[in-house]
Amino acid sequence: MKTLIPICLLASLAGAAPSYAMDEAAAEALARKSRCFKCHTIDKKKDGPAYKDIAAKYKGKADAEQKITTHITTSPKVKIEGEEEDHEQIKTKDAAEIKNVVQWILSR
Repeated sequence: MKTLIPICLLASLAGAAPSYAMDEAAAEALARKSRCFKCHTIDKKKDGPAYKDIAAKYKGKADAEQKITTHITTSPKVKIEGEEEDHEQIKTKDAAEIKNVVQWILSR
């Protein structure tokens, strides 16, 4: 019985999903390719909020990833200098690349 418990524990851990490792360089490169830095910066407000402010807004919220993913993939209306415009979509349809960018934004 004493050896059965550790074996069961190891077996359950072996089936666990691997942890997600964010690739900061790839996320920033995709953000640049998608022209995100036209309106956003890491730490200062531009036409859009700084990524650190977005991260602070969503800190601890269970739906943070989903909301940011929707925002960067659906072209919602945003106000820039009092004018309504469509928010540009990220330049990829790859779910892993989108998740990487969202995680990068939330880590700021």
